[in-house]
Amino acid sequence: MSVITLTTDFGTSDEYVGVMKGVILSIVPDAQLVDLTHDVPAQDIRRASFALCAAFPFFPPGTVHLAVVDPGVGTDRRPIAVSTPSATLVGPDNGLFTYLLSEVECWQAVELTNPTFWLPTVSTTFHGRDVFAPVAAYLAQGANLEDLGRSLTDLVSLPLPQLTYAPDRITGEVLYADRFGNLATSIGRLRWHKDHLRLEGAFGQVAPTPIEFLATEVELDIGGQSLGGISPTFGDAQGGAVKALVGSSGFVEIIVPQGNAAQAMGIGTGEPVTLRFR
Repeated sequence: MSVITLTTDFGTSDEYVGVMKGVILSIVPDAQLVDLTHDVPAQDIRRASFALCAAFPFFPPGTVHLAVVDPGVGTDRRPIAVSTPSATLVGPDNGLFTYLLSEVECWQAVELTNPTFWLPTVSTTFHGRDVFAPVAAYLAQGANLEDLGRSLTDLVSLPLPQLTYAPDRITGEVLYADRFGNLATSIGRLRWHKDHLRLEGAFGQVAPTPIEFLATEVELDIGGQSLGGISPTFGDAQGGAVKALVGSSGFVEIIVPQGNAAQAMGIGTGEPVTLRFR
């Protein structure tokens, strides 16, 4: 059974997502469709890129990831498909796959120029339905990437999130606020080793030397505040004050237990954050 994930900024109050699923199921009736998210903020390519990067490792080999956050639909932006060692990506060439591709060893991309794999009529405003959904379905059915169009090596890329290293600190930035108001930062990926944290690096960036530190002995500077220590769980971060913890994807997050850190701090995407350690 083929797995196809869908990531969009369409929301679910309109018919757009359902129509895309109808197109896919008309071609591959037994496809297993997974809604990764349809609540990406409108036109927020960067947020969608991070969502795909975070979710990618948890799907089986051969999954097709269909992503449509496409403010340039109908313009000269290219529709693409990208093959990686474990999955295939389908969507617009606007940087949507930047974060994910920074963490894979190799990839092969094509521009979708073969209309054989599209719907017969293509609108200028809904390539998710007319181009990307059928292409994703045919790929899940076993179509060869090379048959979809001409080879590409110059994909559009977003700037990678800030992540710089010094002997006593790591500097990053806030990537987004989730629906709970938790502020996800680019500092990661971190893994727990008892009461220590070990930095493994992210977005294709690796620390120049191994970095490991005691979680209770670090300071996190953000928005004019200095937060002491990193909590292992939400339950350990009590008291209603602003705290730091390591989220499920291994990135430092700023939280307010049973509250909203983004509102409490009045900060958002792009805010600098520095993790200082001994």
